Order: sequence, then C-alpha cells, then structure tokens
Amino acid sequence: MQLSAIALVMMTAVVACAVLGKRAGIPYPIAFVIGGLLLAFVPNVPRFALDPNLVFLIFLPPLLYAGGWSTDWNLFRHNARPIALLAIGLVVFTTLIVALVAHRLVPGMTWAAAFALGAIISPPDAVAAGAVFERFSVPRRIIAILEGEGLVNDATALVIYRFAIAAALTGTFSPGQAGIALIVVALGGVAVGLAFSLIYIYVSQMLRKLQLGDYQLDNVLSLIAPYAAYTSAEALHVSGVLSTVAAGIFCARLSSKLFGPESRLVAYAVWDLLIFLFNGVVFLLLGLEVREIVSDPSFALRELWIGVLISVLVIVLRLLWVYPATYVPRFFFKRINQVEGVPSWKFVFVIGWSGMRGIVSLAAALAVPLTDRAGHPFPARSEILFITFCVIFATLVFQGLSLIPIIKWLGIHGEDDLERREREVRIAALKAGVGRLRQLEPDFNSTTEWEVEGWILSEYEYRIGHLEGHARLEGAVVGRLETAEISLDHKLQSEALDAERKEIIRLRNAGEIPDEVYRRVEYDLDLASQRLT
Repeated sequence: MQLSAIALVMMTAVVACAVLGKRAGIPYPIAFVIGGLLLAFVPNVPRFALDPNLVFLIFLPPLLYAGGWSTDWNLFRHNARPIALLAIGLVVFTTLIVALVAHRLVPGMTWAAAFALGAIISPPDAVAAGAVFERFSVPRRIIAILEGEGLVNDATALVIYRFAIAAALTGTFSPGQAGIALIVVALGGVAVGLAFSLIYIYVSQMLRKLQLGDYQLDNVLSLIAPYAAYTSAEALHVSGVLSTVAAGIFCARLSSKLFGPESRLVAYAVWDLLIFLFNGVVFLLLGLEVREIVSDPSFALRELWIGVLISVLVIVLRLLWVYPATYVPRFFFKRINQVEGVPSWKFVFVIGWSGMRGIVSLAAALAVPLTDRAGHPFPARSEILFITFCVIFATLVFQGLSLIPIIKWLGIHGEDDLERREREVRIAALKAGVGRLRQLEPDFNSTTEWEVEGWILSEYEYRIGHLEGHARLEGAVVGRLETAEISLDHKLQSEALDAERKEIIRLRNAGEIPDEVYRRVEYDLDLASQRLT
C-alpha cells in the first residue's frame, strides 16, 4: 500500500508540475525543482526510502545514453577544445574549490565527503539549458558547446565521485593510484561501450535479416541497451558512465542499422516520455528526502546559509573560469583565432550563465550511501543532499528564469537558420528520389510501370514545389500571391485530412472496419499532418 501510494503521489505531482509549468511558461525542469521543494512541505506525504545503490542503476544509464544519442558528433569534434576546458578543467576546478569550502564550513564533513559533494554539484545539466533555449533562438555553437559539456562533464564528475565515495567508505586514498586507476577506468569504459555497440548492432541486423524484428522488439532492445552497457562495464570494474555515453554516441551514428522507419518514430516518443518522467520523479524524490532533512528546523536554518553560499560559489566559479579559458589560449596560440574566430564577451557570458545543475546531480546525491562499511552513518550525507538541492534550486530557478531576459538584453540571436537548412536537405533528398526513379525507366517493360512511376513522381514533385515555395518566402522578393498560395495549400490539406479522419471514425463507429485498420490509417494521417507543421 505504501509503494502504491507513493507511485500515485509521484505521477500526480509530475503531471501537476508539468501543467503548472506549461501554464506559467517555464521549462519543465524548473517546474519540477519547484514542485520538489513544495512537496517537501506537504503534510502527511508517505515516506519513501529508495535504496541508494539502485538510484544509479535505475536512472543514470538511460539519461547518459540519451545524452550520447542526441549529441551532434560533428559539432562535438569541432568544439572539442572548449568542451574539454569546461567538461574536464572546470569540473575539476569546481570540485576542488567546493571541497575546500565545504570541508571548512560543514561540521563533520570529511575530505572524502567534501570531494563527493564537489563532484556532485560540479557538472551542469545540458537538458536544463536545452529546455530553456527551446524558447529562444541562440547561436548553434553555444548549444553545441553546452551539449558537449553536459555529455563529458557527467563522466568526469562521476568518475571523481566514485573515487571520493570509495575513499569515504574505506578511509583510504592514494592520489597516485587514483590517477592511474582513473585513466584505466576511463579508457576501459569507452572500450566496453564501443564493444557493446558492435554487438548490439550485429544482433539488430541479424533480427532484421531473419525478419524477426519489429518496432516493439526494437524499442525494447533500445531500452535494454543503456543498462546492458552500464552493467557490463561495472562488472569489469571500468567506467559504466563512459561506457554508456560511448555506446549512445556510436549507436546514434549507426541508427539506420539498428532501426527501421517505424521503429525510429516510436523510439523518439518512447525516449522523450522516459526522460520526461525520470526528470520529474527524481526531482520529487529529492523533495521527499529534503522533507526528512528539514523536519529538524535547527538543521535547516544552520545549513541554509551554507547552501546559499555554495550556490553563489559555483555560479561565480563558472564565470571566473569561462573568460580566461576562452581568451588566454588565443593569446598564446594565434591559430585558434584563425580556426574558431574570437567570440564576443556576450557569447562567453551566456556560456558562463548557463551552468544550471539538474538530474545527474540529483541522482548522484540520492545515491550517496547511508552508511560506510563499518555500519556508521555516511559523513554529512544529509548536508550533501540539502546543499545539492540548494545549488540545483538556485541555478535552475534563478539562472534558468533569468537566462532568456539576459540573452534578449545582450542582443544575441541565432545566426544559423536550421529551418532553411532542413528544407534544403529535404529538397535534396526528394530530388535524389526522383533521380533514382528516372534511372529505372530504361528497364520498364509495361504501361503499368510507367503509370505507377508517374503517380510517385507527381507526389515527389508536388512536395518539392511545396518546400521550394516556402524557400521563396524567405527570399528578397516575396509576393502576396505566393504567401497566399502557401497558406491556402496548408488550409486545404488540413481540411482534407480532417475529412479523412471523420470518415474513418464514422466507419469504425459503424462497425464497418476493425480498430486495427482504423489505427493504421490514423497513423498515416497523423504523419501527413506533421509534414504540414
């Protein structure tokens, strides 16, 4: 009964936070962290203790895999230098400074626990920044750097976190051995991730070759993949984090070998929903943990100022890092200016102000063990959880809500026209299809073949004309007639699709077609509607 009550509270709270966030026009990660805070003060909410050992296993692999999958590898390679400076240099710098401050300020916090706290709150979350940037156009390079940073900094921070937790549990730590182990663990994790990807791709291809795969099986395998990559690496005592990230990047590059068209359409919906739910549930779980912590008012008041101070510290540290990291290398290596150009201080400030912490920090905080190996309480675990929540709340809510006004004030706009580029790619692909049909014409031996080709060509040429009409609207000369034609085209197609839907609904309700046929036709109509947006 306890578990079912918690599940009902969680799902209801996720929906309520998402609805209120959408109503208020704020990104859902911000809505969830506010909801988690409010949940901490709701009376009579059932207590729920999640095993810390299960937090990483349940939540972390899909989040890392999804991050790797969505990474633009070309942009990542082109921006590898600034990404490395943020994802490795800044994470280590932040972890070190936070550990020094926390060890001095927090009573009873050992050095190992302080470094664990530093590693937990050092990596910003690309999902949080991406949710904010969805509402405003910014230069693509900013997004590429932040996404790349969010991918690599999780690995950097979590490897440090693992060593810090191990040191706290055992009471021993050797910097020399840790440095060597760090390299072995990292390289081993990447190797396991790549090896797993090859096996996964081979299995998927064999299933398709034997005609045993379908969209349901493909998506079950895609959900298993991150857990398999993570647990395989952990079983070999290498980095499960890097294994999962490497598998996500590699599999994304070869996704055409993994999925058919229908499987890909379903996969996007499945993974969007999964990441959405994980974000909501983890924020709310932390709210329940904070509820237990703040039940002691003296503890909350004593630690609140420390949480505020460390929150300000991580914001300031990022701003102090990004400017020297941007301009100092350019002073010594002039070639960087030739290859990358010199970004304005406004560009750099946006990077510096986009350090919102999110779900990975939450998962890491929740995964801190309850006790050490001797059975004693883990040093300062409650303080770590409380400070982590303070940092996430301050960075997500304060920085997240202020980011768009700051971008507008700085006058930064996206210079990359992704819609235009997407249209160009669609037209090129359609023309390639037309070209292939033309190549097949010498082999036609019947009137039927010519008739069928004519129907297909008509559809392709219509779609090319439709897209080129949109492109003309962005040119220097735009006629009212062209604008009216595009608008009328969308209106008529929408009316026709609505009529088709009404007809298949009528046929289903009259019992003239089974639901299976109805759903198949409705699916095609939905795809056609999406092409109009």
